[in-house]
Amino acid sequence: MEGIPYSERLRLGRLVPQIGQFKVMEQIPQFQSCEVHNFVAPPKEITHTLKHMAFNIERGVTLNETIDFFNMCPQLGTVDLIYANELDDGAARSGQKNVAMEIAKAIGMNYAYGLEFIELANPYDSKGFHGNALFSRWPIKWAKIIHLPEQYNWYFDRQKRIGARIGILCAIDIGGHEIGAAVVHLENRTNSKGRAKQMAVVYEEIRKSFSENTPIMIGGDLNTNTFDGNNIPEFTALFANPQKMRKHMQEIEKYEAALPQAEANGFSYQEFSSVDGTRRKRMPDGQVMLLKLDWLLARGMKCTSHGTISTEMKDCRWATPGSALAVFKGKEISDHNACWAVCTWRE
Repeated sequence: MEGIPYSERLRLGRLVPQIGQFKVMEQIPQFQSCEVHNFVAPPKEITHTLKHMAFNIERGVTLNETIDFFNMCPQLGTVDLIYANELDDGAARSGQKNVAMEIAKAIGMNYAYGLEFIELANPYDSKGFHGNALFSRWPIKWAKIIHLPEQYNWYFDRQKRIGARIGILCAIDIGGHEIGAAVVHLENRTNSKGRAKQMAVVYEEIRKSFSENTPIMIGGDLNTNTFDGNNIPEFTALFANPQKMRKHMQEIEKYEAALPQAEANGFSYQEFSSVDGTRRKRMPDGQVMLLKLDWLLARGMKCTSHGTISTEMKDCRWATPGSALAVFKGKEISDHNACWAVCTWRE
């Protein structure tokens, strides 16, 4: 995507308090369509078994280590579709790289990228773009942006952004057979009802775009905290009560309407649920709150196996000696773990 000069980004940002995020976004073409690149030839063999993976890569600040994770992790094997959140393009914190393109080329996959936010806080960002991506071994026929209802205005946050949460809806061509794939990033700074309102728009777009018989997978960071992430006293009190916290994670569907909402729309989620959690939220005292945020939701597919892969360095001892991942000195390559599932599908 073509960048926007920093002075122009600031000018557009100053309009947000006057006319709102979506009116400003309408003036920015980069928010309106996906960047799609089909780099690789499709596999020769048509398969009815696909491996899906959902992963929030935390902006790509550990880009080389993340690429090694994809290429070296023995639990991953051959992944067909990756539903990825939080990918920078032209941000100083991630080396000014187009993270989605770098990953796609390094792991040999096609991709569709959608812009979620333009960061304004750092004048050294060449673009300041931040968004989601769908990676695929198979050709991406088309991809469209789904702008989700605003539940929090990020312009007034310390991160200072233009934009709002998005989904990317894609049609994937598997040897002439079409399946749907949607990568979604829901709002963390809202409550259960707010996230359910956002998912309702995703289901509506799926109904408009695909027949009822089309197999579809939704993947991504649904931010199913079971609390409003903008309410610090609420989640601090929850963390201070281990028994209550455990109940929230064990019975998460009672606290997050987006999960039973999935079933009401014909999508299953329970067979993909992580036992331990997928996100390590750092607390002020240095402890970690383990949350179940990342999900795969399937329609017209049957899960045959699934799992969660830790991204903490203590669990990545399989990394090839001398690789960027093997010599990395940090504690984790992302604050999210990756979740995967192998599914069969039939038209």
